[in-house]
Amino acid sequence: MDYSEFDDKVDGLHKGRYAGLPIEGMRPPGAPMPVAGETAWRLSVHVYDAEESLADQFARFVETVETTEVKAIIIGGWGEAYEEDSAEIVRLLTENAARLPALRSLFLGAMESEECEISWIRQSDVTPLLEAFPLLERLEVRGGSDLVFRPVRHEHLKVLRFEAGGLPAAVVRAVGDSDLPALEYLELWLGTSEYGGDATVTDLAAILSGERLPALVHLGLQNSEIQDEVAAAVASAPVVARLESLAQSMGVLTDEGAEALLSGQPLTHLRRLDLHHHFMTTAMVERLTATFSGSGVELDVSEQEEPDGEWRYIAVAE
Repeated sequence: MDYSEFDDKVDGLHKGRYAGLPIEGMRPPGAPMPVAGETAWRLSVHVYDAEESLADQFARFVETVETTEVKAIIIGGWGEAYEEDSAEIVRLLTENAARLPALRSLFLGAMESEECEISWIRQSDVTPLLEAFPLLERLEVRGGSDLVFRPVRHEHLKVLRFEAGGLPAAVVRAVGDSDLPALEYLELWLGTSEYGGDATVTDLAAILSGERLPALVHLGLQNSEIQDEVAAAVASAPVVARLESLAQSMGVLTDEGAEALLSGQPLTHLRRLDLHHHFMTTAMVERLTATFSGSGVELDVSEQEEPDGEWRYIAVAE
């Protein structure tokens, strides 16, 4: 798996590639369309001044595109996303699941900060997406406000990512209580309590046990104001022994959390250890670098913030 594809994905996925396919938006009525199965389709309307509703655009999508071939969909703005939640678009997707049998990758809420700040994006219950698409392999959701996720069993999901400035504890617990036998990549941006990120280390227990995640090779528990506590829990977590990649990045990681990682179970089996955006001292950074030098572990300790500063902050909050 190419882990770099997921690094700090805070853009709006307007261009480039998604799920290995070139991103294309809906073209004006009458204009030639890209090949349905060779495109990652971005459906989005202007957040503040939309000329059409996302429901209208979606209707145009299913009427003009050979949806049976569509493999990847990116949902951007659905209007005033800071006031309207994602329930309607979740409903539209699930009600049209039979018309999207090839869908394997879905990103819900791909908006840049200029469109809607991440913690202003109003989500909804996204569990129906997994229930309606049993063959989905990749689900990514941006925004934690009003976000609901219920425990679910899904046989084919390989990638699950929740990007948030504050991820509700109930969502974290539900992920841990889900049976996801094919899941290889799990990434949770825990966030800060100021924006609803109320998860504690206790809420991570089921994830850290790894019992319901037998295929997991990457775990990212990041962007957290309690990053030191998370690191201490990860240091003795059973799931870590079979990981290839571990991310404790984007948060308020200090020497205390780094010491816990160094004092815990060996991490030299990892291909990658991502600690970027941190508040560790230079001495600790040098110690980590020396520890993993020659081990084959790709260590990222970039974006060192001021360890002794009065204000410590996560990478993505508002």
